[in-house]
Amino acid sequence: MTLSIDRRQLVATGMFGLAALAIPGIAAAQALFAATGFTHNVASGEPGAHSVLLWTRYVPAHGGEARVRVELSETGDFTKIAGGGELVTGPWRDHCVKITVAGLKPGTRYHYRFIAGDGAISPVGRTRTLPLSARRLKLAVFSCSNIGFGWFNAYAHAAASDCDFAVHLGDYFYEHAPGQYPVKAEMVAGRDMLPTHEILSLTDYRLRYASYRADPDLQALHAAMPMIAIQDDHESANNSWEGGAQNHQANEGEWWVRRAAAIQAWREWMPVGDQPWASYDIGGLMSLHRTDTRLLARSQGPELTGEMRGDPALLKAFVDGAWRDPARTMMGSEQEAWLASAMAASSRAGRRWQVVAFGTNMGFQKTPEAALDFVPSVPDWAQAGFRNRVALGRAGLPQELDNWGGYPAARSRFLASAQGLAADTIVISGDSHNAWAYELAEGGRAAAVEFGVTSVTSGGLESATRGVSPEVVARTIVAGNPELRWADTSGRGYMQLTLTPQSAVNDWLFWNSVAVRKPVPDRQTRAQAPRGRRRILI
Repeated sequence: MTLSIDRRQLVATGMFGLAALAIPGIAAAQALFAATGFTHNVASGEPGAHSVLLWTRYVPAHGGEARVRVELSETGDFTKIAGGGELVTGPWRDHCVKITVAGLKPGTRYHYRFIAGDGAISPVGRTRTLPLSARRLKLAVFSCSNIGFGWFNAYAHAAASDCDFAVHLGDYFYEHAPGQYPVKAEMVAGRDMLPTHEILSLTDYRLRYASYRADPDLQALHAAMPMIAIQDDHESANNSWEGGAQNHQANEGEWWVRRAAAIQAWREWMPVGDQPWASYDIGGLMSLHRTDTRLLARSQGPELTGEMRGDPALLKAFVDGAWRDPARTMMGSEQEAWLASAMAASSRAGRRWQVVAFGTNMGFQKTPEAALDFVPSVPDWAQAGFRNRVALGRAGLPQELDNWGGYPAARSRFLASAQGLAADTIVISGDSHNAWAYELAEGGRAAAVEFGVTSVTSGGLESATRGVSPEVVARTIVAGNPELRWADTSGRGYMQLTLTPQSAVNDWLFWNSVAVRKPVPDRQTRAQAPRGRRRILI
């Protein structure tokens, strides 16, 4: 069934599982927990040449365990079943069902549906296996979908597109209380969520997934194609790392408990495997590498204090010491070694493109001196921030330390490994809420290109540069950053990345506003990376 985001309807569906009855305010509504069955449509992920993971959620009338099976067919009438499987689910996994079906044909599109023991049948989804040989592949790439900011127009558009697979780079939802981010004045009517507080416990995380996954456009995307997804920070808490997070305070309990809850709910509610990272080898054309750069082994980022900012000697010591520390890592040594090995093996096998999915931007980006010209025109609350970021740039520091800019030694190790490949490397990244195209270099030599996706809904740099033309903002930032070839600092949307043996073509699709539901983008920008050049034409 397809649900709209409405708090009363959410409660009435019974979708939250028995544990939700303990939440204050919901316990009084037990009589409303009558709706049962398939509560959140279907989804697929982890595609292989001969297998795919299929997901749904089924709540039986008695609220306990239930047996659910899945069927796949090459036709929508299911007259010939191509494969299937079954699973027992229950409240211990929030009634989610994940079944990996093997023995499928490569490069084949399938219809699939779930059937419960009582005969109930889920909506029908579409998925596909990876081809053994491909001359063209098209990926829909997303990041940062905060439901309070507006409608998931990007998901609706992609669901109706000719994209083969979806890739979500993280911030699939946000952990904040409604009215905190965005603030109440910025929240779009009808884009409610539960619970009504910042999420901390396993029940909270499950409930937030249930709210987001009730969105009809997100459901349509999941039902239309397989998704390969990674986590960034907001699936747990803002600016998270293996040992804590900016948005986790001492009075909110032990971080490891919250972290474990976030990971468990992610694995229950998302069409993802339990492997923390993986490669998807797609024909002889490309490999897509899914990474974890947040929760498993990320070091705590270098801390730049106010005292350091005001003392040139302390700032230089920070740049030469904590910032360049080779022990600070985004992925951990095990994953770094795995990724370098997987990319090298894929390159030796003749796959021309190595597409690496990171949660945050890798391109080096500082706030240039010319940005001080913005200060008289930007909101009062943003003026000090611009001055501080310009000061960081003067010291040779990037404007953001929570992305790869805070881990330059780890960045250098990755780019050096990419330089040694016969294949071309494309980094796809999110988190920043704006769109970027970088030519990444290491040691003065080209290493890779990066396409940074804007947010689905979350507000971007334009909120801090009101009063300055977005074109002027983008032009100023590009002029002050040698790796940055192009930027858009105003629109919401997603990317379509098309790969052929000759080139990678990236289209950014933008909506000028997500305050209204609108499935057609307002504008589009295209960039091309010809094979073998490690350069961007735009």
